[in-house]
Amino acid sequence: MSDTSRRAFLRGAAVAGAAVAGGRAMAQQADPAITEIKPWMQYLGEGVDARPYGMPSEFESHVVRRNVEWLTADPVSSVNFTPLHELDGIITPNGLCFERHHAGIAEVDPAEHRIMINGLVDQELVFTMQDLLRFPRVNRAYFLECAANSGMEWAGAQLNGCQFTHGMIHNVMYTGVPLRLLLEEAGVKTEGKWLLAEGADASGMTRSIPMEKALDDCMVAWKMNGEALRPEQGYPVRLVVPGWEGNMWVKWLRRLEVGDQPWEHREETSKYTDLLDDGRARKWTWEMDAKSVITNPSPQAPITHGKGPLVITGVAWSGRGTIPRVDVTTDGGMTWHTARMSGPSMDKSLHRFYYEMDWDGSPLLLQSRAMDSTGYVQPTKNALRQVRGENSIYHNNGIQTWAVNAEGEAENVEIS
Repeated sequence: MSDTSRRAFLRGAAVAGAAVAGGRAMAQQADPAITEIKPWMQYLGEGVDARPYGMPSEFESHVVRRNVEWLTADPVSSVNFTPLHELDGIITPNGLCFERHHAGIAEVDPAEHRIMINGLVDQELVFTMQDLLRFPRVNRAYFLECAANSGMEWAGAQLNGCQFTHGMIHNVMYTGVPLRLLLEEAGVKTEGKWLLAEGADASGMTRSIPMEKALDDCMVAWKMNGEALRPEQGYPVRLVVPGWEGNMWVKWLRRLEVGDQPWEHREETSKYTDLLDDGRARKWTWEMDAKSVITNPSPQAPITHGKGPLVITGVAWSGRGTIPRVDVTTDGGMTWHTARMSGPSMDKSLHRFYYEMDWDGSPLLLQSRAMDSTGYVQPTKNALRQVRGENSIYHNNGIQTWAVNAEGEAENVEIS
């Protein structure tokens, strides 16, 4: 294309581009983004060897996991949060999956790692990583949610952003061997009713799991989204316990002991139990209830385009199955609208929903309400408190509210 014809093309593109960008109001001036020659249009870029492991664009550098420094005394035994407001679809990129460690990230050499099965079995076994690769494997997408996700919100609106209120969750495709096959190889004795999973990190993390669940859908996984587990997610191997609270998905898995009763270890007595108003505690509350949150707009993702077409979107999930329906309200629950579900609907996996509207600039009170495949409906926070009180930090699946003002700014509030 000659210089003359190129300039003519750009002038035409400027008008067409302005018409699309302006929506219902035609722009009056040419858009420099179209009319100006940008640096990347003039020079050769890097070659194929420059980035042997691909990374996001530098313009996406703000999309990262973030910590809340005052939540824990030390970042070694702490948590960071998935930036839900920056994501779409249902799969969480590996580098953005939230982290929760009890003794920091264990850097495990797979050549020196073993998995042992002992206890009430016909034959105690030890597997190398290469041994695991010789079992039939499966690929399944599951969400993993920390039991303390939204835990700060029991006492009212606390953290301003869905990354911090709901970001202790991620959803990836796991590759691994069904735990059932490993247990069958060892031969579980008739009296073997429980399984103790133990991690190899310095915290000695252990959890008791009913044998019924272990034989149902649990996996021993070594891949996430097609590549090896990240160190912070349990490399080289972790337990996958679909639909159940995240601390049971023991990372850096090193031992599985079969027993006839639960072990009542620290992480299932003093921690990960739900303290009620009367001083008693709910125990063995493994299953994650149906829950949803609007990710856009939200405090970290305000409306910046003014009045007109607005896409409201979010995610929903349930530890009991799928999410066939999510309702959205823009007026704090006076009227509800059925959202549009988009993408695959898989058991115990994230689901994506959308609700499109024409925003007139009026303030909004945004909420979403998930219904799972068992018929369970996500409760209001007040309904939840009437049953559980406010002492617990775990299993808060109450409906979240964002208040959006006329400028499009969003804030965490509570109205029910």
